[in-house]
Amino acid sequence: MFSRPGVKGFVVAGFFGRMPMSMLGIGVVLLIEALTDSYAMAGAVAATVNVAFAVAGPLTGRLVDRFGQARVAVPMVLTHGAALTAMMLCGGLKAPAWTLFATGVVVGGSALSLGSLVRARWSYLLGGSSELHVAFSFESIVDEMIFVAGPALVTALATMVSPYAGLIVAMVSTVIGTIAFAMQRGTEPPVTENGGRSGSPITIPGVALLSCVFLAMGSVFGSFDLITVAFAEEHGSMVASGLLLSVIACGSLISGLWYGARKWKASLRSRFVRALGLFALGVSPFTLIDDLRVMVPFMFLAGLAISPTVITSYTLIEQLVPARLLTEGMAWLSTSIGFGVALGSWAAGRLTDMYGASNAYVFPLGCALLAVAVGVGGSAWLRTPVPQQQS
Repeated sequence: MFSRPGVKGFVVAGFFGRMPMSMLGIGVVLLIEALTDSYAMAGAVAATVNVAFAVAGPLTGRLVDRFGQARVAVPMVLTHGAALTAMMLCGGLKAPAWTLFATGVVVGGSALSLGSLVRARWSYLLGGSSELHVAFSFESIVDEMIFVAGPALVTALATMVSPYAGLIVAMVSTVIGTIAFAMQRGTEPPVTENGGRSGSPITIPGVALLSCVFLAMGSVFGSFDLITVAFAEEHGSMVASGLLLSVIACGSLISGLWYGARKWKASLRSRFVRALGLFALGVSPFTLIDDLRVMVPFMFLAGLAISPTVITSYTLIEQLVPARLLTEGMAWLSTSIGFGVALGSWAAGRLTDMYGASNAYVFPLGCALLAVAVGVGGSAWLRTPVPQQQS
């Protein structure tokens, strides 16, 4: 895959450009909690950012499909950087609380789902080839590398340097990386003239089903971030929260390596359902754990099902959605996770303040079980219209 011209450039730029996807949410939580001493407020601001991202995601994907990646990505990332700077200034100057929410709307609305753009480039270069499964597996591994390093980095910066330091690093990384990605024009998918386009990918039943599943999964991810920060603080080690979240990502990274290297005979639909079941099983023990050391191995086990679920979902999208709508189709998964993360952050903040972190882990467990119920119940919609490639 990497012998193709231009691939290394967009992969490296895409890595740095989307590094903040694992840093922004927890960075906002740590900053707002430090300023207000309230996890409920921190969760509400983080939820605002994620709702704005979720609403804007499909619209951004449609703009990219219509005008091209570079023409959309550059102005959006510059707006995102300016809005994040404004949020930090509002916090530092003790501006009214509404300013945090107002700037949060712009921060989330201008955040780019760069992972969708990267996968769209792979699909353009490798569409119809068995290498595409390997490419999507590789991208999931890259995502997990980001989720291994990001939470630990932003937590260390926010707790050991300054509450603002993590968000500053995230902002610089996304602005420089996204602009560098946009400059890689040789691998950019061409814009397809489709004046007679018919609707949105969300009207495809399989895409709608996957979006609902990702909404529930996003609620797990959003609540886990905040609850784990609170859990670590309750046990006297705030910095351990980043390490715990990194352990989950380590599990997902390893399973992504294993999953991408295998030749699969089972259908995509079957693999998707099995991965969802393992995902719910992995989340189950956390309500019973009250020790940081015991939490570590269970965090690792919980992460093992994440990559296979995500890889299979993007592969299903690639086969269910017409090429001219692919970026928007993939963006619906990102936007669903965004809505879920927003809901999870808000609910987790309330539950943690009311009942404590250990009891609040009941919420992500319920969301994981809901994801399984929806995915299994509607799996018939995930039959792919063309024979899938084996790798």
